[in-house]
Amino acid sequence: MPYNGHVIPDTPLAVDFWYVKRCPHIRLFFLTHMHSDHTMGLTSTWSHRPIYCSRITADLLKLKLEVEDQWIHPLEHGEPYLLPMDETGEQKLTVTLIDANHCPGAVMFLFEGYFGSILYTGDFRYSPSMLREPCLMTNAKIDILYLDNTHCDLRRTLPSRQEATQQIKEIIHSHPDHNIVIGLYSLGKECLLEDLAVEFKTWVEVSNARMKTLNVLKVLDVFTTERGAGRIRALDRPTISSRELFEWNEEQPTLAILPTGRSIHSNNPNIYIVPYSDHSSYEELEEFVSSLKPSSLKLIVEGCLPEFWSALLPHRECRKIHMPDSVRRYMLREPGKELTSSTYQHQQPSLFWRKLRRLSAPKGVIFETLVQESTNDEACKAESVEQDNSDDDSDCIIVE
Repeated sequence: MPYNGHVIPDTPLAVDFWYVKRCPHIRLFFLTHMHSDHTMGLTSTWSHRPIYCSRITADLLKLKLEVEDQWIHPLEHGEPYLLPMDETGEQKLTVTLIDANHCPGAVMFLFEGYFGSILYTGDFRYSPSMLREPCLMTNAKIDILYLDNTHCDLRRTLPSRQEATQQIKEIIHSHPDHNIVIGLYSLGKECLLEDLAVEFKTWVEVSNARMKTLNVLKVLDVFTTERGAGRIRALDRPTISSRELFEWNEEQPTLAILPTGRSIHSNNPNIYIVPYSDHSSYEELEEFVSSLKPSSLKLIVEGCLPEFWSALLPHRECRKIHMPDSVRRYMLREPGKELTSSTYQHQQPSLFWRKLRRLSAPKGVIFETLVQESTNDEACKAESVEQDNSDDDSDCIIVE
């Protein structure tokens, strides 16, 4: 399975990239969502740096990969957060989370710092409301756009998810005596199942493993693990086959529905392929890119022909990045020993919120550096005083 993560050039940032030995200079790791092609290399043994993600993704990260809680830093949507980019906190970036309209917990990251502004979409389904996010409306321009190009074929069109849901409802209505099997991956399309449960007034049967995920997501009470309790059953998509359908139909008339944006086909009359996609269509991507007008465009998924996008980009001079000396020193340093849980606890024995005086700076949160190994009390006090007097941190919330 390919991984869809990136190390951001000329920065100590990585998004959905977890191979630490290949990027020892990276300080800040971000996770867009919990699909497996974005978590490859991330396991329960992670102990390198804090992981920044949405709150739902944080809960799923603990449930599914059993990453230790101390390494997970959940961030709230729409709030600007300040994070140190070096060991001294001399250079900071601002990161803001935007709902990616993909699967539960999926977010886009807007990074702002010495490198300009970078929008990293991760996987997303475009909606015009995204352009009305305050952080995008107030940002004069996007210097680099990392774009989810999963469906980059301009010859294919995709209906909205509301239209695709209606198609599925019509299929089920036209088969009133059939049981329904919905083929899904382990995360995503929960709202589709909720809609179907309400429409047809039935329980949705799920596995014990899927129920644990649903409990984290706090969905509607329409799911059950009791076999035979409902007309609709959600199964892992790879388990659905013509052979399985034949056996199910021996017991009760059954049809399978596969909601997917992928271009797949089936000759089985009892398997229905419905173009329900959690990724943007080409037309939606075109509208998104044309509206943002980024200076530079980078595709997240490999294999898309670049000429599809050349017409979308304005002819603008790309921003020249001047890396601050403190960040350069951090990225060129000799790789030291990895952080341990005891090191982390020593640097951050407790969490408390402290509001600074209100000035004109935007609100945000500063996560103090977790990799500085100095234990000198005087140095810590001096650093604290310097941060308290910094105008850039005013009207922010500090997590120490």
